[in-house]
Amino acid sequence: MNNKLIAAGFGGQGMMLLGQLIAYAGMLEGKHVTWLPSYGPEMRGGTANCTVIVSDKPIGAPVVAMPTEIIAMNIPSMLKFTPTLVEKGKLFLNSSMIDREPGRTDIEVMRVPANEIADELGNLKVANIVMLGAYIKKTGILSQNSIKSALEHKLVGKKKELLELDIKAFEKGTTLV
Repeated sequence: MNNKLIAAGFGGQGMMLLGQLIAYAGMLEGKHVTWLPSYGPEMRGGTANCTVIVSDKPIGAPVVAMPTEIIAMNIPSMLKFTPTLVEKGKLFLNSSMIDREPGRTDIEVMRVPANEIADELGNLKVANIVMLGAYIKKTGILSQNSIKSALEHKLVGKKKELLELDIKAFEKGTTLV
């Protein structure tokens, strides 16, 4: 196993947290992981993406030129990264914000209404966790329990009050693919 993910969206959509959760859950399972963040010039509202590699073997470099999976939370992210996706790769689109076709027929596309689901749950900030649930369920690279443990580890202090909502969002995401 050697999954190479690029998770991309606007700053503030939680792509860094999504990547950190995958990396931490991978460590819990004894896998080799890397997480590499990339920010645009603005923190909130600008572009933000991260690359995450989860592998059974040691990883030579954290840079991903040709990802096996992409999570795109907005149109600019889809347009920027879809051309780099490997043939037969998996593209997860936030269909709440992306109303276009990716322009490729050699990939598998999962449309997840992440913002709509998050809004139904009462907090738009959990759209990233809805998408995470869909990603984990579809790829099967990590166990759902490891992701829940990563959430418990990451959401501490004031953020702990969001744990129950994030777990609901994650579980809802797993039902969407």
